[in-house]
Amino acid sequence: MTSDHRPATRDLPPIVERASAFVTGVIESVYNTRRKIATAGVLAVAALVAYHAVFGANGMVVYGNKRTELKSVNVEVDKLQKENQQLSDQIKALKSDPKAIEKEAREQLRYARPGEVIYLLPGQKRADTPPANATADKR
Repeated sequence: MTSDHRPATRDLPPIVERASAFVTGVIESVYNTRRKIATAGVLAVAALVAYHAVFGANGMVVYGNKRTELKSVNVEVDKLQKENQQLSDQIKALKSDPKAIEKEAREQLRYARPGEVIYLLPGQKRADTPPANATADKR
């Protein structure tokens, strides 16, 4: 026997040699075809994994959209926190600062000190319209 565990071909008749060569060719053809199919399968699986990594439910496209959304939400949260702080400061001033109380009374309730005259510019509320926070008429 030779090193590849095949019988020596010189001792075999020519028809057996041709049959052996044919079988060897068929086997190599099957292995080559199988190798090509396996390679194509691996490439297809790799393509599907890559597609899912980019466009899937948790892919790069969704990740980019979520990052953009997170930035805009953070900006909105910061804006609302500043507005909340301003309103808290205004509430605190209205509870304790007489000047802030007077300012709000003059603006919203249209209060005036005795002897003062209030001039309204075009587009401003008139004195005969009730203020926005007025209560119902008392009977």
